[in-house]
Amino acid sequence: MSKAQDPFYIVKEENQESIDKLQSSFHQWERILPDTGEQVHLTKELLANCESIEWKVDELNKTIDVAARDPSWYGIDDRELESRRRWTTTARTQVGDVKKSVVARKENGNSTSAMRRELMKLPISHQSDRSYQYSAEDNDDFIASESDRQMLLIKQQDEELDELSASVERIGGVGLTIHEELLAQEKIIDDLGSEIDSTTNRLDFVQKKVAMVMKKASAKGQIMMILFLLVLFIILFILVFLT
Repeated sequence: MSKAQDPFYIVKEENQESIDKLQSSFHQWERILPDTGEQVHLTKELLANCESIEWKVDELNKTIDVAARDPSWYGIDDRELESRRRWTTTARTQVGDVKKSVVARKENGNSTSAMRRELMKLPISHQSDRSYQYSAEDNDDFIASESDRQMLLIKQQDEELDELSASVERIGGVGLTIHEELLAQEKIIDDLGSEIDSTTNRLDFVQKKVAMVMKKASAKGQIMMILFLLVLFIILFILVFLT
């Protein structure tokens, strides 16, 4: 089976595209200032994408384990299995590195935010009422912005689930095609076996007749009979195997 028809390479290509998009978003996330609405939104989006890709890679690795039980049945060898395992390992490492960096920065940001909140609880005599008003307005704007980003993230996750569903359907279609091809090949093999059995029976019958005639014929007659049967055998061989 060619790589274009192999379900593994179909899913692998889709997962690689998701990893490339994840790394691109991660580089964009690194350039964003911490403790901003955009940074918070992108952090949640990156973590959600990491979870989704890790699940896809785990499912793909399960198919490799199944194929490893009987590689010849799936038309692959040990070298191909090792190549596929290397790719899933590399994919896990790439996604894991992104996830670790995001989680570490998120935890660091949470610690900093908690410290700021504690400092804000201390009495500050020179703060005015207007500063509290501006802070409340900023919080309201941030909450509204965060709500919009949450809705966008949910929409993106729905789109990824739709893509995953389409991938599963394509894999199912490829599997059905392989099943039909195997059934057709099995029928061809059965027909060939029947033809071989029929030809063997014919040859056995001819051999028995030759033995009977050889017993009854004289030396000269035996030679003539051998020549006749040899010509007959050649004719039968041509009719059976070359036509």
